[in-house]
Amino acid sequence: MFNLASYLPYLVNRIGVRLAGAFGKELAAYGITLPMWRVLAALRQRGGQRVGRLAEATSIEVSTLSRLLAGMERRGLVRRERASEDARSVLVELTQAGARLIQRIIPQALHYEDVALRDFDRADAEALKDMLVRVYDNIGALEEEGLEKARRSA
Repeated sequence: MFNLASYLPYLVNRIGVRLAGAFGKELAAYGITLPMWRVLAALRQRGGQRVGRLAEATSIEVSTLSRLLAGMERRGLVRRERASEDARSVLVELTQAGARLIQRIIPQALHYEDVALRDFDRADAEALKDMLVRVYDNIGALEEEGLEKARRSA
């Protein structure tokens, strides 16, 4: 029997909405949005990246990301430049101002994670994170199924 309260997509969405809402209010005090935070955090974690890779890392569609990056560049948080080896490719990097801002926000981000995992011991918290990464990776099979269906119906 179907039970919405224990349905994985429902649970993940509820958690995401609740965390995003609360953390988004925290980010507003810094003048940034949750998508901006994800961009800054991804650039801090992985260094300069091409727009396509950054879109994948942040789960932001490329066209939306391009507009977001334009605003972040105007604010001096990131810089974009054409890749030397491929003029069609754009490389995005943190500026010093962007690096300082993300450094100021990280303690709050870690606090939100700590609160969310408050009743978990370290091993369970790491296991949960590992399982969520596996779930994310598994969903790739659904995307492939959708592509296959589209090919068959075309």
